Amino acid sequence: MGLKTDPKSKRLLLIFTRNPELGKCKTRLAAKIGDQAALDVYVFLLEHTRKITSPLNATKQVYYSEEIAQDDLWSSDKYEKKQQVGEDLGLRMQNAFAEGFAEGYKHILIIGSDMYDLSTRDLEGAFNALEKNEVVLGPAEDGGYYLLGLSRMHDALFQNKQWGTETVLEDSLADLKDTSYFLLEVKNDVDYYEDIKDIAVFKPFLTHLNEWQKNRLTNR
Repeated sequence: MGLKTDPKSKRLLLIFTRNPELGKCKTRLAAKIGDQAALDVYVFLLEHTRKITSPLNATKQVYYSEEIAQDDLWSSDKYEKKQQVGEDLGLRMQNAFAEGFAEGYKHILIIGSDMYDLSTRDLEGAFNALEKNEVVLGPAEDGGYYLLGLSRMHDALFQNKQWGTETVLEDSLADLKDTSYFLLEVKNDVDYYEDIKDIAVFKPFLTHLNEWQKNRLTNR
């Protein structure tokens, strides 16, 4: 069990993550750069997520996709560890939010763990926006969202969505016609090679690319 923040803050950050396993994470990126490089990129993004979330004055809960890892980069003295539950992403998020509100939290954010563009300041801004709005959304360039914040449950947000498609944000906004909401800055998450190829910090993960692609063609 992790250490909780000052209960007066009533802030909760949910971090959804995939267990970092070779061949099972960042598969669309792996199609271009290979399984090992994709895994290395994902571990780097996990470490970035830990770096930006650690300073937050909020309870932080890491929700694992497959199984809870005890000895990993998410230190148990700062992060509570939980298991995602649900048949699809919508149900898993809905269950996590519902549990958070049941525990007494008033402002809850959820993020993934593949956003290099995200900063501690962005998260603080999202929590602050929840003080005056029921919903906060961080639009992603691909038509989805990289952050969702709620000050009360909105079950419709988790239902009837084609998760992973360009319609998720539009459909979510349609659910909020009579709700006060705030949109954060549009950002890009990391799913494809094109998302990282021109960013300097990712260059070390791509130095093998020409040789790997040559070998891939040779072995066909």
